[in-house]
Amino acid sequence: MALVAETLNTFFTHDFDCVIDVRSPAEFAEDRVPGAINLPVLDNEERARVGTIYKQESPFKARKIGAALVFRNAAAHMAGPLAHHPGGWRPLVYCWRGGQRSGAFTWMLREIGWRAEVVQGGYKTYRRLVTRALYDNALPHRLVQLGGYTGTAKTALLPRLGARGIQVLDLEGLARHRGSLLGEMPGGQPAQKGFESDLVRALHALDPALPVVVEAESSKIGQINLPPALWDAMKSAPWIEIAAPIEARARYLAEAYEDILADGPRLTQKLAPLRFFRGHGIVDRWDTMIADGARLALCQSLAEDHYDPAYRTSMRAHAPRILHREETSSLTPKALDKLADRLAGHLQKIRI
Repeated sequence: MALVAETLNTFFTHDFDCVIDVRSPAEFAEDRVPGAINLPVLDNEERARVGTIYKQESPFKARKIGAALVFRNAAAHMAGPLAHHPGGWRPLVYCWRGGQRSGAFTWMLREIGWRAEVVQGGYKTYRRLVTRALYDNALPHRLVQLGGYTGTAKTALLPRLGARGIQVLDLEGLARHRGSLLGEMPGGQPAQKGFESDLVRALHALDPALPVVVEAESSKIGQINLPPALWDAMKSAPWIEIAAPIEARARYLAEAYEDILADGPRLTQKLAPLRFFRGHGIVDRWDTMIADGARLALCQSLAEDHYDPAYRTSMRAHAPRILHREETSSLTPKALDKLADRLAGHLQKIRI
């Protein structure tokens, strides 16, 4: 039997015991159905080899060689990671387009006695539904942007608001990037398709009838582009703006970016391109601060001389509708907890 998926909800609420992606590790690394495990029936090298034979020699020869590889690899999976499953186990299997790889693997599973099904259309069906949700249709969610100058702890406020019953969407967490020139995080960013999969899954868990707080971002977080449906919803969303003294912001940035600030040569390299935007004098001053270990002064100057002017320019260009401004004199954990209490109380009252 084949599973016909007409909505993304099929992939998020199915009752299968396991979802198995039999594509190559490289395909799986780029993106996959949420929750899927990878049991490739062709590894990266084997897939490339079979594809070359198909194009350059003979489709028949490619299928013959491919079949031998698929069944050999499938047998290893049966004897290894799948060996412990009982007879009533019910897996869902997919490959690129629901063809020979998933078909052969599913046939073997069924012959053993497991109640396996294959996704009709494979990963391409899933990806088409993701594209429809993020590129073709408007988001049904009611977004509220959390804005403010760099260093006002907007990212740290999101989980605090979530703990207080407010719906939040952490885009920087999904993109694995802190959303600024110095925003790289260990492990790097996901592929664009992988980010979009994580995004639609996060959106699916949110109630469209209630506000969703999202941190104000540009249309790009590191190397990740925000898909059109999300970006359009953000552009039209009202704002709640956070304000804090520059001294408190500098202290917060020095702690939040401690890993970046600790690597002087790398930090100097990261800031070098700003010579063309902020001038040699400012960047030379930053380099001196880095060499002297003056982290607090550096963070304050980065905010005042780079991030703040960029924020003011963006605000003039977009002129968002600001529902509420909230000020805090401190950005310590205790102060952020109190700030989150005030914000949550306000958000529970607003109507969009």
